[in-house]
Amino acid sequence: MTDLDLSISSFINDGFNLKKHLIEFLQINNDQLEQRLINGVDDLAALHPGAFTENNAGDFYEEKVGDAHLIDLASWHLNSSNYIADTLRLQQEFASGKVLDFGGGIGTHALAASFLKDVEHVWFVDLNPQNRSFVEHRSRELGIENKISVSRDLESTSGVIFDSLVCLDVLEHLPDPAKQLKIFWEKLSPKGIAIMNWYFYKGKNGEYPFHFDDPDLIENFFSTLQSNYIEVFHPYLITTRAYKPLKK
Repeated sequence: MTDLDLSISSFINDGFNLKKHLIEFLQINNDQLEQRLINGVDDLAALHPGAFTENNAGDFYEEKVGDAHLIDLASWHLNSSNYIADTLRLQQEFASGKVLDFGGGIGTHALAASFLKDVEHVWFVDLNPQNRSFVEHRSRELGIENKISVSRDLESTSGVIFDSLVCLDVLEHLPDPAKQLKIFWEKLSPKGIAIMNWYFYKGKNGEYPFHFDDPDLIENFFSTLQSNYIEVFHPYLITTRAYKPLKK
């Protein structure tokens, strides 16, 4: 275990050394990184026309986005650190035992969870091979590679029942998020906690082209949520919620 600080204050300060890790991983200099961070959202959006549909959403994130998604996520985490810090506080409140970080992006929550004393091991799952490689790099740099397993999908975690599950800013990108809720229910222990959020909205002017917002999809999602989970109160004023599975 590293003696490096992975506290919430450390995240707010520098995103757990995020820029340094990006420079090393992408083999670019600081000026190049800063320019890419400025252009991150536009570079990702430029990939959208014709490339992202209900039928190929998985392939898009696995094969099309490359490191553009990584840069976009890094820019967001650095510029929205106070909001994300509250999601880390929420994770700190509930995470224990075996933890799943589903669609974990640049690894912020997986890294932070691995540092918690009540956490036994973290499974980081993400379709994007660049994200997976980056998180492997970060865990080695931080000296916590033995506490994190990096995988493409949940099939590779066969047989593991999770005590905690984190799925942030992912469900709105899935063509069938209700199905994912059912899979999570199967993977959670009876007393497990799922920490989740969503944003089923493409925006007034299509500013969120990678989100699904079909009304039937949304209704099915909430119906599935209400029949399989019960919300656990927490005091943080954020969109992220905590749930435990209904009787199994």
